[in-house]
Amino acid sequence: MSNYNTHEEIVKDTIKVGIKKAGKPWYKTLLFGILAGAFIAIGAQGSNFAIHGISDYGIAKTVAGVIFPVGLMMIVFVGGELFTGNCLLIMATLDKKIKASQMVKNLTLVYIGNLIGALFIALLINGSGQLDTSHGLLGAYTIKVAAAKVAIDPMQAFVSGILCNIVVCMAILMASSAKDIAGKAIAMFFPLFVFVVSGFEHCIANMYYIFSGMMAARNTEYVTQAVQAYGISQEKIDSMTIVNSLKNFIPVTIGNIIGGVVCIGALIYFLNKEKKVVCCE
Repeated sequence: MSNYNTHEEIVKDTIKVGIKKAGKPWYKTLLFGILAGAFIAIGAQGSNFAIHGISDYGIAKTVAGVIFPVGLMMIVFVGGELFTGNCLLIMATLDKKIKASQMVKNLTLVYIGNLIGALFIALLINGSGQLDTSHGLLGAYTIKVAAAKVAIDPMQAFVSGILCNIVVCMAILMASSAKDIAGKAIAMFFPLFVFVVSGFEHCIANMYYIFSGMMAARNTEYVTQAVQAYGISQEKIDSMTIVNSLKNFIPVTIGNIIGGVVCIGALIYFLNKEKKVVCCE
């Protein structure tokens, strides 16, 4: 007996999951979205903590890539609704098992829930005193990450968003190929590792990175450290506003949708959907 699912079985299982997700009551979808947003934020803050003192960029990204995947693992193993992963509901939609309106409703509720969860963890981290680590260097690094994301060119953010959800959705589909928890963990880890090392833009992770950085920027000690240790200008720090954050969130979110819905969800569905056999007497 095989210990992994075939391509066709992965698509079939993903459609079943999509039907189940679309059929949940709205409040459960929202609550599961909050959980997922919190889990992704935990992976993001853990990677920030681990690398804030590492000067070598390649080593820092490698370490972050090892830690960040824990967020998606918690979602897959314990439960949660993640906006980027739920773009795969397109399979159930194309298979006419759910309506397009159900998919849109699910993604909207999940996006809101993810935002609430990420903000909740950002508030807890900023209130916990964790950012005081290394004499405030972690707080300064948190500002640095947020400032860089707010300043990214919208077109680059859009393209990076596409690349991100190609990899994230592949991680979810690869996890579906395994029948045991160890296989699922390994299957998810490597695509997510590449996504983080490559620096692709993930709209939900960015909810933590950007808003946590904005909160940290209210601390003058962190700001001073950011200017001195990382050479970030005060002008760049002042540009970290809600309005300017939309220059990241909007193109990244659209890119994530295209990467997950079109590049992976729809394509994998059409390539591997089960053929209906019509029998005639």
